[in-house]
Amino acid sequence: MDKRLERILPRVQKPARYTGGEYNQIIKDKNAVDVRMAFCFPDTYEIGMSNLGMSILYHTMNSLDYVWCERVYAPWSDMYEEMRKAALPLYALESGDSLDKFDVIAFSIGYEMAYTTVLDMLDMGNIPLHAAERTELLPLVIAGGSACVNAEPVTQFIDLFIIGEGEEVNNELLALLRRAKNEGWSKRDFLVRASGIGGIYVPSLYDIAYNDDGTVASITAREGAPERVLKRIVADLDSSPYPVNPIVPSTEIVHDKVNLELFRGCVRGCRFCQAGHIYRPIRAKKPETLIRQGIETLKNTGHEEITLLSLSTSDYRHLPELCDGMLEYCSSRSIGLSLPSLRADNFSMELMEKLQRVRKSGLTFAVEGGSQRLRDAINKNVTEDDLLHTCAIAFAGGWNTVKLYYMLGLPTETDEDILGIAEMADKVLRCWRENAKTKSRGVRLTISTSCFIPKPHSPFQWEKQVSLEEYLRRVNLLRSRLSSMRGVTYNWHDADTSVVEALLSRGDRRLGPVIEEVWRNGGRLEAWYDFFSYERWKNAMDKYGLSVDFYASRERSPDEVLPWDMIDEGILKKHLLHEREMCYASELSPDCRHQCSGCGAVRLMKGGRCDG
Repeated sequence: MDKRLERILPRVQKPARYTGGEYNQIIKDKNAVDVRMAFCFPDTYEIGMSNLGMSILYHTMNSLDYVWCERVYAPWSDMYEEMRKAALPLYALESGDSLDKFDVIAFSIGYEMAYTTVLDMLDMGNIPLHAAERTELLPLVIAGGSACVNAEPVTQFIDLFIIGEGEEVNNELLALLRRAKNEGWSKRDFLVRASGIGGIYVPSLYDIAYNDDGTVASITAREGAPERVLKRIVADLDSSPYPVNPIVPSTEIVHDKVNLELFRGCVRGCRFCQAGHIYRPIRAKKPETLIRQGIETLKNTGHEEITLLSLSTSDYRHLPELCDGMLEYCSSRSIGLSLPSLRADNFSMELMEKLQRVRKSGLTFAVEGGSQRLRDAINKNVTEDDLLHTCAIAFAGGWNTVKLYYMLGLPTETDEDILGIAEMADKVLRCWRENAKTKSRGVRLTISTSCFIPKPHSPFQWEKQVSLEEYLRRVNLLRSRLSSMRGVTYNWHDADTSVVEALLSRGDRRLGPVIEEVWRNGGRLEAWYDFFSYERWKNAMDKYGLSVDFYASRERSPDEVLPWDMIDEGILKKHLLHEREMCYASELSPDCRHQCSGCGAVRLMKGGRCDG
């Protein structure tokens, strides 16, 4: 261990974040591998170690005998200050080597508010910020993750992007890099050849032209790069590598348990939801595969809880069979089995009683819209009767804690829809009074709202976001109705971060200098509200003559060239436009299990079908 690090650790919170040495970490001889990768998560250890995607790819890439993939996380503020004072560069946990000792610096970016932390980690690791400054083949800076479906705001910092799921394409890219390194290719030669791998987006091979009004005029691919980069998927999850021996953290993390992924994609098609569209087509694992993986992972880690994880876990076809198989192992060992996401329209009391046999928690439902008209408009196929029926069953079964999540600012939303949230809360309270098994503890109902963010590759990518002032007006309208209700707590998400997230998620390359300016003025870890400053972003936008409203609060025309149009997530634009039209007609679309919507994602499957 570096002597500087030894002196620092006693002075910081949770020093185990920075020491490595965890059970199941992978150690290799760095002199016996051809490619060294620093796998970076632009947030803290607790968040990064809870990320299932990081765990899967860490083991997938380390399965190559010529690659050593190591983990790097962003330090918390106390450690950050100590490292800067001691001139200690950012390092990987496995070897302790600084980032400038690696061939590849790879970032997993799932959230646009992490962009400034990406720059901070590069700088702390002595890596030049701009791709144009890094003229040699190595170090190569790459990125993947859901935020990269529109990579344009950070293209000046990243050499190439992985579009889609990385289990297969990452290893193909590393094999090409190994060859390039051994044969002495130039960086340009490598990038041109890498662009020929499916799912690789090399931004330097695309010219962007702008209209006088600031919109994108054209996107032109050069040197053989594809006009549109089609995302990569893993077609068969049963045969895909899955880490049954994940690293066991040395300190408490956010999700300190086993996460078992049931399927990818979502059968629903909520129109506001980016994830439900970019993770299509639907692919599910067999229950016997999941039971085996779950039990092996519990044995290999010693965790006392396992979560069944997917975008809409209760939609897994074989959920009762899976739960029975897991409970046979878990119950006698006092291991908790939990579901992170429930739907009021397919809630099963029998299932919940099974799952919460070890420990009982509250019930959480994402209702999203305050009226049936609005829920139909966003294709959230949940009715008031569904929710109240579910609550009645739960209250009769002894539950007394319910959380309901909504969004404010959705397309077509009116004040009547907002007040409908309060009406729903009143009906839930009445439902508790009529059905509660015991009233001695009272009911605890939490209503939470967030600000709608229009996201790329969703049916609402053309919509505008409501202004800060309008969002706060809607919050206060709802708060005035909820404040007099006993047993109800109202939490709302501040909209200033949502505005910045909206401008970044729908931004173009002109935002690169803005992100750098924010970072140079202290922006880092901005996914944490304590570190976020809206004023810093507003000042940076003003400095470069850019308008927040142009990116966040402007409705797009259906024929406008969008900054992310070179990325093909597998969903046809005509399908997204049709779903948008259905929103304004307040009409539902059937879920994938009942009728194929023709979204186009099935073309990514070799067999021509998905598991919807």
